[in-house]
Amino acid sequence: MTPAAPAASSARAWQRMLSGRRLDLLDPSPLDVEISDIAHGLARVARWNGQTRGDHAFSVAQHSLVVEEIFRRCNPAATPDALQMTLLHDAPEYVIGDMISPFKAVVGGGYKTVEMRLEAAIHLRFGLAAHPTKELKVLIKKADTIAAYFEAVELAGFSATEAKKFFGQPRDISVDMLTIAPMPVLQAQALFVERFEAIEALRTGAAKA
Repeated sequence: MTPAAPAASSARAWQRMLSGRRLDLLDPSPLDVEISDIAHGLARVARWNGQTRGDHAFSVAQHSLVVEEIFRRCNPAATPDALQMTLLHDAPEYVIGDMISPFKAVVGGGYKTVEMRLEAAIHLRFGLAAHPTKELKVLIKKADTIAAYFEAVELAGFSATEAKKFFGQPRDISVDMLTIAPMPVLQAQALFVERFEAIEALRTGAAKA
């Protein structure tokens, strides 16, 4: 007689991080989130499924830095909390990886549910609102789309015409303002932590003011 398959609830649904934390993927706790794990993971996740030019992959950590730079330039009055949410806008990908948009559409709502739970845990860990407001989300998405345009043209083999069709034509931001050349993993990881800590200092200062 063939043994019955184990119940779905018995399947492992957590990941051990290098910090020693054990993160539950289905019900993530803010207490199990560490910036060192986020930076380590994002620096090793490739944008565009790795289909980019250069000696190094263009990591999600570097992409996050580019998006935060664009957001800051476009929104000079943004609060430190808004800057931190922007830097962390793809932070769940340190657990679930960077799935390209066409595949996200195929997978559907299950992926989004896990992503949103992770976002909430990450934000709460650092004293942020669980999710950005609708208005902030729109502004972050705008910066993200501008970054995608330049990544597409400079790294992913898109023509300017093709990239404009998918991402629109950026205004007031040019590629020379951004660090688009793919950098080594450890450099991207260190710069991500450095920027996170700089924004945390701004948040602390704002709280004391």
